[in-house]
Amino acid sequence: MGRAFEYRKATKLKRWGNMARVFTKLGKGIEMAVKEGGPDPTGNTRLRMLIQTAKSENMPKDNIERAIKRATSKDTADYKEVIYEGYGPGGIAILVETATDNNTRTVANVRSYFNKLGGTLGTSGSVAFMFDHKCTFKFANTKGTDPEELELELIDLGVDEMEVEEDGITIEAPFEAYGAVQKWLEDNGYEIISGEFLRLPAETKEVSPEQHEAMEKLIERLEEDDDVVNVFHNMA
Repeated sequence: MGRAFEYRKATKLKRWGNMARVFTKLGKGIEMAVKEGGPDPTGNTRLRMLIQTAKSENMPKDNIERAIKRATSKDTADYKEVIYEGYGPGGIAILVETATDNNTRTVANVRSYFNKLGGTLGTSGSVAFMFDHKCTFKFANTKGTDPEELELELIDLGVDEMEVEEDGITIEAPFEAYGAVQKWLEDNGYEIISGEFLRLPAETKEVSPEQHEAMEKLIERLEEDDDVVNVFHNMA
């Protein structure tokens, strides 16, 4: 079973309990994608992927349109992607992806969570090498293509994992391949349900039950912060 598939499965139920937070974070992602590549999803692959993901999370169409409109307004906040790295209880490596319009506020908050909950905020590059930057897509096989034939086609694009599920197919590829993979799926008539970027640990680490509980508290606190978009770790 692919790592991306396992990650998505582990986070799916958690997301359902925090839909307002999910919508806020998707909205920030859409705003940043618009500022980077323009408001037209036809020529902006990242925006197109985020809109597809937002729809799969049942984010209202009005919310999506407002996020795009905010990004084109001169008065809107200018969000930047900032990544923080550190160690949690038991020496677990943690990567925190944020979208912030005030880096001073965000770093102070993130540092306080680490300090108060048994972790240590590190320097840039201190744990990033332990994670593989990946993209993942889920799409419907409405064409009824044989999965083995499809997998052979996708391997040529760089796809290294594929999982056939009841409600679609999930694939994992290097981050750099996302544009090519997305274009191929669209050009060949596959309906993309969602897509996202992940940082998956090359290896996982076992911890004690006490350390596991402490890590869960730190992860939960980080994810509650409005500036935090994703939290990745290498805890088994």
